[in-house]
Amino acid sequence: MIRQADLPDTIPVFPLPGALLLPRSRLPLHIFEPRYLQMIEDTLRTEHRLIGMVQPRAKPSGDGRALQSIGCAGRLTQFSETEDGRYMITLAGVSRYRVTAEQSGFEPYLKADVDWSSFGRDLGRPETDEGFDRPAFLDLLHRFFESQELSTDWDSLGDAEEEMLVNSLSMLCPFDPEEKQALLEAPTLETRRETLVTLMEIGLRENGDEVVQ
Repeated sequence: MIRQADLPDTIPVFPLPGALLLPRSRLPLHIFEPRYLQMIEDTLRTEHRLIGMVQPRAKPSGDGRALQSIGCAGRLTQFSETEDGRYMITLAGVSRYRVTAEQSGFEPYLKADVDWSSFGRDLGRPETDEGFDRPAFLDLLHRFFESQELSTDWDSLGDAEEEMLVNSLSMLCPFDPEEKQALLEAPTLETRRETLVTLMEIGLRENGDEVVQ
């Protein structure tokens, strides 16, 4: 179990629009840009092996920052190299963080000074959602997937724990970066599930489908 005190004050960050990582979830990535290949190699030499996933801003903020203020760090747990020098990695979500300063130094990739203090629950046990209505949620999900022409293993979804189900769908569903950011910043699992439901209902309405309350 990682303690908040063990987390570093500065981490490498990977700005990737639409890529969402959440605590206790896993994100596979295909790395091919030279600067990020270097980031992976440098990260493998650290004790913590943490990389911060973060959404880039559509436009720099008033203080010139290019990154969203909140991201999620993952520990590099799987690594393989292809014959042509690309890396296939998996990040295991550890904790969200708040960016306090962006750094650009000698490395070709960004680093950020980060504050973990607002996200203590990320390091604890999986969250539960007392208000979760699984049949209603899965019915909405089924209609949303049909409208988006998506497929999935419905048996696995039906058996998944609440947090794994909500977080996995938050990461995988085809939402805009701003919508992904809203899911990331949700303070509790219940809030994230409510946000996810709202986004799916909006998607259905945009496709002309009726949303049953």
